[in-house]
Amino acid sequence: MDALGVERTPAEPGPGTLTPESLRALELSIGRRVDGLLSGDYRSAFSGLGSELFQVRAYEPGDDVRRIEWNVTARTGQTHVRVELAERVLVTWLVMDMSESMRFGTADRRKTDVAEGVALAVGTAATRRGNRLGLVAFGHDEPRFRRPRQGRRALLLALEALRESPRGTGDMGAALKLVDALAIQRALCIVVSDFRGPMNWRLPLLRLASRHPTVAVEIRDPREQELTDVGEVNLVDPETGRQLRVDTSDPEIRARFAEAAAAERRELVQMLASVGVPHVALSTEGDWLRQLALFLRRTSPT
Repeated sequence: MDALGVERTPAEPGPGTLTPESLRALELSIGRRVDGLLSGDYRSAFSGLGSELFQVRAYEPGDDVRRIEWNVTARTGQTHVRVELAERVLVTWLVMDMSESMRFGTADRRKTDVAEGVALAVGTAATRRGNRLGLVAFGHDEPRFRRPRQGRRALLLALEALRESPRGTGDMGAALKLVDALAIQRALCIVVSDFRGPMNWRLPLLRLASRHPTVAVEIRDPREQELTDVGEVNLVDPETGRQLRVDTSDPEIRARFAEAAAAERRELVQMLASVGVPHVALSTEGDWLRQLALFLRRTSPT
């Protein structure tokens, strides 16, 4: 049983151990992005309110060093920062793919395990200092949502909703439209999916990204990119149930599969770039959390 009280099995191994060091690296990365939104584009809408001091509090990792209150810091021996009235609570929206294809995994874990880990890690960082976390999950019929809440309760409710979401084909376009309607104030949107299936979500993603900073987290499995020579196997589309018997010992078939998979990925990368959405690919193999933290650090505002 893990820290959240969930029983883990070899078939459902979960996201793996989230070490304090890894979570701290991610918190610093997301913290820079959150603070950049609060002190940059988001705060610019409230010009003239930033000069009135609201409170002075202890420095936390990710705080803007330009807000350090030097007089209080010198007097107490502990670093403090100014909090001004212009500072607003930031909402982070997680858009989570819970379709059947996310249950696939041939390496250390399934894609849905990595997705849960992303939700846990991002949610831990995004709910600090009173900021809020909202969730939209798609994977069966209509997308489901949890309105933004503060603190650990928001994170636990989001994870609970993910585990209870029915599985199906999902509709990312409908989920993105729902987030666009729910996100009234400027927010940070993180879309977590394997991006399999029809690419009918470009226009909704373009609209969402035009109003809110948005990033795409793609989750992949090594076997989706290339076939291993294991003889004849049945390949099954997890969302449609369609089956195809393939002889993986045939090098031509393996080459055609790899070529088609590479072309599909190029199309995805190009589409995300065309709407201006930064993109990272995480694998079910290896340390996905480190890759996520590095990506967010590179794309965080300075």
